Amino acid sequence: MSTPIYLPAWQRPHWQSSEEEIVVQYFVYGAFGSGRAPSQDYGSPGLPKTVSLSSHRQADLATWDGNPLKGPLGRVLERDDPQAYKLASEAPQVLILHGRFADQKDTGYLRDTFGVLAALLDVGGTAIVDPQLLSVYSAESWRRRYLIKDGAPIRHHLLILRDNDHDEDRHWVHTRGMRLFGRPDLSIRNVPDSALDRAGLLVERLAQLQALGAHLDEGQSVEVDGLADGLVAHLGGSFEHPQFNNRFVEFHWPD
Repeated sequence: MSTPIYLPAWQRPHWQSSEEEIVVQYFVYGAFGSGRAPSQDYGSPGLPKTVSLSSHRQADLATWDGNPLKGPLGRVLERDDPQAYKLASEAPQVLILHGRFADQKDTGYLRDTFGVLAALLDVGGTAIVDPQLLSVYSAESWRRRYLIKDGAPIRHHLLILRDNDHDEDRHWVHTRGMRLFGRPDLSIRNVPDSALDRAGLLVERLAQLQALGAHLDEGQSVEVDGLADGLVAHLGGSFEHPQFNNRFVEFHWPD
């Protein structure tokens, strides 16, 4: 059992009321007994009302299309952390947490959900899969990443990726994970080698602002060092988008 840490619910100073939707989804693997997990040790009164928790035998999910340990996602997870993947695949039980929230001015929903996840690791959980971050964690690696005094930094809730864009000399810098904050993910296309660091820092800065409640609008210009005209935001995507599973804000680096 880990040493309990009281998780905070931080304010979102840039928040304004909107129709945005927050989505959480996690798979917790292990061998769980009966009784309630002690989430109050982490400052959580339990799962929010809009988050469901269902328990399954791992064997019953073997042919389920949504099984994160199978198919392309399963191969990504196994490469990500083979030992954690092994712990997950050998666990007899799977708990699935899924919920949606209206946009909120603080992260109480995150504190309450993560408090339950931490407590489940204390009562038999051995691994957690976060499908939005394409990641699998052992109980210990999840605790190191998220059970931090005063709360894990926003960066720990995000995945920032770089892929080739059109050719090897241009890159695509993009995120996954922003739907946890009810905000679109970020995408910068056509980034040259010389601008990779700037693009990465810009994506991280904009992600931080969005997590704190800010919105980016269609056609909004964003200042970038070295670019006289900045970059212009364009909105797209949906929760069914194959690369983001979320909406996104996209920028195009000038030629």
